[in-house]
Amino acid sequence: MNYRKKFMIEPGAKVRFAKIDPDFTGKHVSRQAAIAATARQIERIARLQYLLYADASQSLLIVLQGLDAAGKDGLIRHLFTGVNPQGVAVVGFKKPTEREAAHDFLWRIHRRAPAKGEIVIYNRSHYEDVLIVRVHRSVPHAVWSRRYDLINDFEKILSDGGTRILKFYLHISPQEQLARFKARLDDPTRHWKISEADYAEREFWPQYVEAYEDALERTSSKRAPWYVIPSNHKWFRNLAVSQIIADAMDDMGLALPRPRVDLAAIRRKYHAAEREQRGKGGKPAAS
Repeated sequence: MNYRKKFMIEPGAKVRFAKIDPDFTGKHVSRQAAIAATARQIERIARLQYLLYADASQSLLIVLQGLDAAGKDGLIRHLFTGVNPQGVAVVGFKKPTEREAAHDFLWRIHRRAPAKGEIVIYNRSHYEDVLIVRVHRSVPHAVWSRRYDLINDFEKILSDGGTRILKFYLHISPQEQLARFKARLDDPTRHWKISEADYAEREFWPQYVEAYEDALERTSSKRAPWYVIPSNHKWFRNLAVSQIIADAMDDMGLALPRPRVDLAAIRRKYHAAEREQRGKGGKPAAS
């Protein structure tokens, strides 16, 4: 199945989460088959990331959003196990610091955008500034409502500069969220993740849904598309997102760069050094 086509929010399309089944797994996908297929996509991502890092002419920005317990951390942990850590960074945007709050809302975001050759994953992002501030009315409507256009302009700047942008909303049901909260309570190794705010924010579920729907409608574009990923089943979430990322990276036309040195000259130096080493009674180092 082409998950990129199925889950993409087309520019200008209406978004209604009620019409998207968070339990969706495809007609012919089993958990075991999905895990095997995901492993193949992870291998593709690792291979393509090597090319991205070597070529260093483009970059990739992945934006992850979702309500509490949607699975952002788990997704990152599963999909980027095989990549070169030198070329990948994960950034989480929490409450702005005093210094960050003294600038425009995109200042801290732009500072962490990917450089050429890098993949950067935003675990929450600039979209918090049209979500949580709207739901809790911490800034006036006149302020946050103007930010959609600013976000679109910002993402256009990144895209024009060679950054591919993929944005994922991890779609879970209220029932699944509550089940994951219980799993945290039952697992001592995850007690540190528990927050009273998790339950307090559940009261605002309808408001968050409305805010997310508007944000996706206003900011999904060809250069920076949104994907709504059914995420009640973690194994399906991993498969769908990994396929979309790998397919998008394939489209970037990544290739190894031409050598920056004269290989013939380097080979001559190597052979000369090898002969000198043998003359000293030594053996070349095993490769």
